[in-house]
Amino acid sequence: MRVAAPTLIRLHRKARALELGWPDGRRAELPCEYLRVFSPSAELRGHGLPEPMLLGGKREVNIARIEPVGSYAVRLVFDDGHDSGLYSWDVLDELARDYEQNWARYLQRLDEVGMSRDRDVVKLAALVGRYTPPKR
Repeated sequence: MRVAAPTLIRLHRKARALELGWPDGRRAELPCEYLRVFSPSAELRGHGLPEPMLLGGKREVNIARIEPVGSYAVRLVFDDGHDSGLYSWDVLDELARDYEQNWARYLQRLDEVGMSRDRDVVKLAALVGRYTPPKR
């Protein structure tokens, strides 16, 4: 299903949130942290992973720039240097629609492995050593 382009895309830097509005009147305000940890990039999505790679330490991330990509998407350039995710209208619609469920699962996953939304380099280094990629 193709979703109509948002009629509103507004970054609220101080609040670290992206406000979206669609022609049917729906609106959403999505935290930059959420958009970053659910980036549609191959870096986080891999090839067929059931969930995005778990990424902590992004509580303070913000969007530095929003770049249009044709008439179907935007590239969100984050202030941590991440810029490889193309957020199509379908992806933004899905992220907005599934926000509550996605965010709850993200927080659960962080808790399960002892990671934090805040930068925690020591724990991250320990986790990298224990990471086992999913079997195909």
